[in-house]
Amino acid sequence: MSHWLRCEHAGRALFGELVGDRVRVHAGELFGAKAPTGEELPLAEVRLLTPCQPGKLLGLWNNFHERAAVEKLTRPAHPLYFVKTDNCYLAGDQDIRRPTGYDGPVVFEGELGVVIGSECRNVAEDEAERHIFGYTCVNDVTARAVLKSDPSFPQWVRAKSFDTFGVFGPVIATSIAVDGLRVRTAVDGVEKQNYPVADMFFSPRQIVSRISQDMTLRPGDIIACGTSVGTDAMAAGCSVEVRIDGIGALRSRFI
Repeated sequence: MSHWLRCEHAGRALFGELVGDRVRVHAGELFGAKAPTGEELPLAEVRLLTPCQPGKLLGLWNNFHERAAVEKLTRPAHPLYFVKTDNCYLAGDQDIRRPTGYDGPVVFEGELGVVIGSECRNVAEDEAERHIFGYTCVNDVTARAVLKSDPSFPQWVRAKSFDTFGVFGPVIATSIAVDGLRVRTAVDGVEKQNYPVADMFFSPRQIVSRISQDMTLRPGDIIACGTSVGTDAMAAGCSVEVRIDGIGALRSRFI
């Protein structure tokens, strides 16, 4: 297993492998040929960036048995998904901001994110794994009242894409078996979500395969796999942590 990140140090944007508490800087392409430069930096001395720069960030809705049962939803025939636009991307340890002029609930949603490593289109389920580079933590922040504010049109993209609403990181973990993982979300240290990845209707491989029938997926694209029960509105000043063992902890503050 490896953990990859992007960071800034002394005015330079870098990428590398996190080994313990040090960043082993690499040259080349994160999703292509790369090699260590020999430079190592203490993690405490760098500023983390998002671990990749997705061309698109897709998010799933209604992908967990437990949440579907609570909300009386049926299993979808195909992954149900929306787009979060690139203006909303936010690295860990940064502030999620309330949108100007919006006073409704802003909701956290802890999720597993699938990071695409190579271009794929129309791939079979048994081929999908080789197009997955790794996995990351996602907080799919949502302005809940916006979603259904106009009865004529559900505003998924607007509700999900305000600046700072697409939080992901801190790293991308490769060569990790996700079936046994759990997603945990805590607010001010109090656990709000703790659910198994195995409860998904559509597994990461199935998600990649199905969505690749709709559109070309490219290196760096992220698919957030949806969330389960326990999502809630954030209070101003609170700290939110999405933790997935084997990947890491994604921390933010809501202001």
